Parts: sequence; structure tokens; C-alpha cells
Amino acid sequence: MSLSIIVPMLNEEAGIGATLSGLRELGAEIIAVDGGSTDKSLETARTHADQVVQSPRGRARQMNAGAAVANGDILLFLHADTTLPPAANQLIAQAIADGADWGRFDVRISGNSIWFPIIAAFMNQRSRLTGIATGDQAIFVKRSVFEQVGGFPDLPLMEDIVLSQRLKHLSRQACLRAKATTAGRRWEKHGVLRTILTMWWLRLRFFFGADPKQLAIEYGYAPNAQ
Repeated sequence: MSLSIIVPMLNEEAGIGATLSGLRELGAEIIAVDGGSTDKSLETARTHADQVVQSPRGRARQMNAGAAVANGDILLFLHADTTLPPAANQLIAQAIADGADWGRFDVRISGNSIWFPIIAAFMNQRSRLTGIATGDQAIFVKRSVFEQVGGFPDLPLMEDIVLSQRLKHLSRQACLRAKATTAGRRWEKHGVLRTILTMWWLRLRFFFGADPKQLAIEYGYAPNAQ
């Protein structure tokens, strides 16, 4: 089965070239989806991706736009600051061959904080227990199943949570122990403890019905107006 890797980006000039070029060895279709970058992200992506798509800003919208033009049977959604483990394509193919419809990798957080390994271990264990994956864990899914659940919900935040909830009603996730590495830049910028408490608080409020648009603003992410 063929694999398409979809990378949403916004002002990622500094790192998008390395992210995309590092995917070449996997033999997958690489699709970068720009949400209105004002730096040289687009120009850089065009030299490394098979397709570069422009979309209204918003990670969910960008990933759905990438999925709409993808040619692969399997879709993998990768954050621009995340790298996949070696032979990720083979690991995904094996998981699908073993009967999985979707799944994710364990996560590792890169950076200097001594707390990052603990946070990552907690994230991975929580994902196993709840059946919920986060975008940092590089979610992959059969195209047919992604379309069956309607893709990512058009939310400015928590789109990965809602997609996981929909997918786990169809089948259990494949929890691959190989680690995707995501940058700890936000944690380091805002403080590890503050970031943990903020994320827990926002998630709790989301589950109790808070407006995702307001949560996104509080998180420091304000997508284009609906």
C-alpha cells in the first residue's frame, strides 16, 4: 500500500527543508500544506515536496486540504517540527498488514529540559490507556477510514483529539513503540510547568464544552476567521 505524508506548515522556513528532505528515504509521497506563511516556507517546501498546497490557515483545514490531493492508500499527518523514526514506512505497513486501520508512534520530546522524557512517557501511556492520539505522535490512517469519519473536524484546536475519538469507535489504534521526535520549543519558550498546566486546563474545558476558538486564542494560536 502507498503512503502519503502530509505536513501542515506556517512560517517554518528555518526547519521545513530538513523536515521534508528527511522523508525522502521513506519512498512516500510528500505533501506540504501552507497556511499563509509570510517567510520563505513556500519556496523551501517546493524544492523538497512532491506537492505544495495552499490552504486557509488552521491545522485541521490544512491537513484536510493535503488529504484531498494525496494519492496514497495510507495518510500520515506530520507536524512540521516532528521527525519520524527510521523505517517508519515499514512499521506502518506492518501495522496495517496486522489489521490496524489507524495508529500513531510513541513520542520523544527534544530539548534540554530534564522533564521532557517524563512528559513523553506520560503522553505515550495515556494514549495507550485512552485510545486517543495527539498530532505530535504522527497519526496515520487508511484513506478509506479517514474519509469514512469525515476527516479532521474544522476546529482551531483539539482536532487530533476529536479525530481519534471518531477513529477508535471503528477500531483500536496501533500504538507503535518506535519514537517520533517532536521539538520542545513551545515548552521551553513558555516554561514546562506552565505549558503542562495550560494544556491540561484547555483539554478539560474542551471536554466540558468550551468554545475551541476561544481555547485556541488562549493557547496563543488564532487561525483565520471562520
